[in-house]
Amino acid sequence: MTTTTKQINVERVTVTSRKSSQDVLSKFDAAVGRPDIEEFWKRMTAAKTTSEMEKVVQSALGPSGFMEFARFDHGGVVHKGETGDHPKIFRLVIGNPLVMREMVKHVPDAGSYAPVTILVDERSDGVHMSYDRVASFLAPYENAEALKVAKDLDVKVEALLSAIASVT
Repeated sequence: MTTTTKQINVERVTVTSRKSSQDVLSKFDAAVGRPDIEEFWKRMTAAKTTSEMEKVVQSALGPSGFMEFARFDHGGVVHKGETGDHPKIFRLVIGNPLVMREMVKHVPDAGSYAPVTILVDERSDGVHMSYDRVASFLAPYENAEALKVAKDLDVKVEALLSAIASVT
């Protein structure tokens, strides 16, 4: 048995919106595909070719080019049993399996970082949407191909967060 440890410095991006958490989550819902995840994985397993797999993925993506894999209501757990109104906290796991595939081809550990997590939480100054840049996770692996894909992914996620936070 061999155990290795790698130090990874993470860059966290936080976009703050003055919108309500309900409005922010509604914008996510409109931008990110929300397939029946069990059916999605059945279709992915049944796909025999890369082309068939790509069609399954494309059919699950929203206008942003991402799909939602899971949504966790952290606030519901944190404030369980308490009375009154409490800040909302959600963890959204979103991504695009085709993007993950390109990163993992070059750096297998990239599978630990995709799909990505967006933390949406209410605070006194607004709704924070926080995201850890995948490029910062992959930088220590020194693989130019994977890093290019990760940087492109970061740009797309950050554009999504900015669009959701915008007033329009």
